[in-house]
Amino acid sequence: MPPSWSAIAILHGSGIALALAATGYAWIAAWAVLKGSRVWAPDRAGKAIAASILKPLHGAEPRLYENLRSFCAQAHPDYQLVFGVRDPDDPAVAVVERLRIEFPQRPIALAIDPRVHGANLKVSNLMNMLPHAQHDVLVLADADISVAPDYLARVIAPLSDAGVGIVTCLYRGLPGPSFWSRLGRLFIDDWFAPSVRLSHAFGSTRFAFGSTIALRRDALQAMGGFEALRDTLADDFWLGELTRRAGLRTVLSDVVVGTEVTESSLAELWSHELRWLRTIRSIAPAGFAMTFVCFTSPLLLLGLCLAPGWVTGSLALLGGGARVLLHFLQRRTSDEAFAWHEFLLVPLRDTLLLLEWAIALAGWQVRWRGQVLHARGGGSAPQA
Repeated sequence: MPPSWSAIAILHGSGIALALAATGYAWIAAWAVLKGSRVWAPDRAGKAIAASILKPLHGAEPRLYENLRSFCAQAHPDYQLVFGVRDPDDPAVAVVERLRIEFPQRPIALAIDPRVHGANLKVSNLMNMLPHAQHDVLVLADADISVAPDYLARVIAPLSDAGVGIVTCLYRGLPGPSFWSRLGRLFIDDWFAPSVRLSHAFGSTRFAFGSTIALRRDALQAMGGFEALRDTLADDFWLGELTRRAGLRTVLSDVVVGTEVTESSLAELWSHELRWLRTIRSIAPAGFAMTFVCFTSPLLLLGLCLAPGWVTGSLALLGGGARVLLHFLQRRTSDEAFAWHEFLLVPLRDTLLLLEWAIALAGWQVRWRGQVLHARGGGSAPQA
């Protein structure tokens, strides 16, 4: 039985709506990235603030020495580094000892403590490290982060304002040699970072990233300390959220740091990104349900299939152009040699993200460092 005219009209309207939504998002995201969101310029006041950098470690991650070394080489007169591991045989210990020899003038503490305080092992590590921190300004940064020499002075500068709770940083992907790591870099650079820029451009500061969270010790105490995070999966987000609930502001720094993208197979990439997406879903379920508008390429194709014609064709050209523009705007922040041909990966990247998004909607289970966790409600109770 042929479809009715009303059904055809609904499909046609849906196709135009999908193409319009995808095109609109791509152009607005490109505007937000171009706008840049420079919310706090470098400030000389930050150079006078003593700080402790806390770096929880776990295993011999790729480029661990180079990344940790970038934190030891800061152009800042007064700071301390605190590294933490749970196992004395952790290979990261040898990297810390190498840095102690290379930087004898730098105060470097190493906390080796197996105590577990909750479901989140990273937070347990931070709780064990905190007594070794000498200063009231604390900077937390994941082990796979790489920074420039002026990073610390710029990041802690906003904390001179007593109304600021945390300062956090966006990050760009630093891919390895594999095809899958380059595709993973596009997840960060072409989707995640622009979505944060767009959210921030419209006034939201409901975020915090493990790439960097800088805060004062009094702000940490006001939100309940690391103890309040010990059973959460998205500990970075909740550290920011609880300080906001305590009446303190979140600042998105103008500093963009680098993070290693090391996946060497589709299975590794899928598992990692599915964990990210389900974590995001646990934080903002309603917003996550509408995230499909961000996946420009497959939505434009679907719109063309449902409503072929000059309207959707024009929208596809406009939306595709905005998506490519967004890619090249993000590539400006890379220290890599410019690879113009990588924009050919955009349709594959968008399609893979759409599939991951659909699977992320179908469950809450994530895998992280040998643990099976539930993302629902931001919790992280280990599952049998």
